[in-house]
Amino acid sequence: MIDIRENLQYVEQQIQSACDKSGRKRSEVSLIAVSKTKPVAMIKEAYDAGIRDFGENRVQELLEKIPQLPSDIRWHMIGHLQRNKVKYIIGKVAMIHSVDSLALAEEISREAQKRKDIANILIEVNVAGEISKFGVTSDAVLKLAEDIATLPAIQLKGFMTVAPYTENPEENRSYFRKLAQISVDIGNKNIDNRSTCFLSMGMTGDYSVAIQEGATYIRVGTGIFGERP
Repeated sequence: MIDIRENLQYVEQQIQSACDKSGRKRSEVSLIAVSKTKPVAMIKEAYDAGIRDFGENRVQELLEKIPQLPSDIRWHMIGHLQRNKVKYIIGKVAMIHSVDSLALAEEISREAQKRKDIANILIEVNVAGEISKFGVTSDAVLKLAEDIATLPAIQLKGFMTVAPYTENPEENRSYFRKLAQISVDIGNKNIDNRSTCFLSMGMTGDYSVAIQEGATYIRVGTGIFGERP
């Protein structure tokens, strides 16, 4: 039997410890409970334990869950997003973490304009250069950020990465550090249409290291809900 409340207490202790080690305030880090494939009942348990940010990978699953759960949940689209699915989530998600092309950003901009909304997005960067992962290369991020800045009804809020799966979280420190540096470098260029800089990085196996390197969003699924079947 998975004790979600107990799991969340452990995650909270780890977050606080990582903040203490790096001289950061706990308020600088938001925990996103990754609820993909998890039933509504489990999400409600996490909600009742105080979680308000939840991450989903698939549009269809997200749309099925939203009406069944409290309206003050902040939903995050963290999975690869196809352009033909954009229209279904504008106005329903607090942040789209996985923008990896100008074409996708343009579609988000079009749909947000139609709905008289502003879409908050992160650029997904494939920092480790893994062939199996989505995301733009580190070299292509600046150009994409500059292009997105010209689009209406869309705000670039920062960057996201999915680090390699590893048994040793220290192996991912360099990737998190690199994304943080990319964020600083682009921030120094004073690009329009980009306000606060969020860094979405770190998952169940390596979020403590990610926090030490500047993560503002960590995405934890297994550590809260247990292994996926």
